[in-house]
Amino acid sequence: MANRISILISALGVLVSIMLLDQAVREYRAGASPFWPVLGALMLLSSVIALVRDLRRSRA
Repeated sequence: MANRISILISALGVLVSIMLLDQAVREYRAGASPFWPVLGALMLLSSVIALVRDLRRSRA
């Protein structure tokens, strides 16, 4: 049961990261710093890695 909850939390983290990356790109297009999309992409990458790790752990 704990594995399923961990997977759910990781999946929600990926969704939130996608929304934050989308907002960062919009802000960049409006003239904000180019570091926002870079940081958003790093957050998305780390949340996807966490989700993959949790999925692999649940399959083992």
